[in-house]
Amino acid sequence: MFIRAYLRASTREQDATRAREELKAFAKERGWTIAATYVENESGATLRRPELLRLLSDCQPGDVLLVEQVDRLSRLSEEDWERLRREIEERHVRLVALDLPTSWMMADPHADELHRRIFDAINRMMVEMLAAMARKDYVDRRHRQSQGIAKAKERGVYRGRPENTGRNAAIMQMLANGQSWDSIVKATGCSRSTLSRLKKRLEAAAE
Repeated sequence: MFIRAYLRASTREQDATRAREELKAFAKERGWTIAATYVENESGATLRRPELLRLLSDCQPGDVLLVEQVDRLSRLSEEDWERLRREIEERHVRLVALDLPTSWMMADPHADELHRRIFDAINRMMVEMLAAMARKDYVDRRHRQSQGIAKAKERGVYRGRPENTGRNAAIMQMLANGQSWDSIVKATGCSRSTLSRLKKRLEAAAE
């Protein structure tokens, strides 16, 4: 059994560091060793997450997917969550989340089969509920944000998020030099959507 930690952090390095330390402490308390750590900067609202896909590809039956919170894994639509859940189950990967005590039994090598099945049934129900709550929270926050922007525009005070021109210039230079997207994401912490936008800007400037 391999423990594979999945972190979905913002572009701030300290966020990934904090979550990594919490997962390490959790594993150490139980005598587990984290075999691999996968750090993602993509939104939990999309399935287009290269590190999550790499983790699942690396997994063998019986491996554990360790996350800090269920919402770190999914703020997906119902359809996309169903696809991800099915992928995890078909690979026989056990999900353990720090915020879901019922899942902790999934990685206990001493648990008997009866208790494992009971906790598996309870855990499935709880994971479904937390995934639905995470999606609702995401949708509600986006709705409130849209309402706030609309009101600010009505008052003529909305200016949008200021662009990080220095960072974006450096990223465009990396793209111009042929550096891979993965290496740029790791070096700068930007999202792939930002890379796509800057790539289009670079191509337009070259025309």
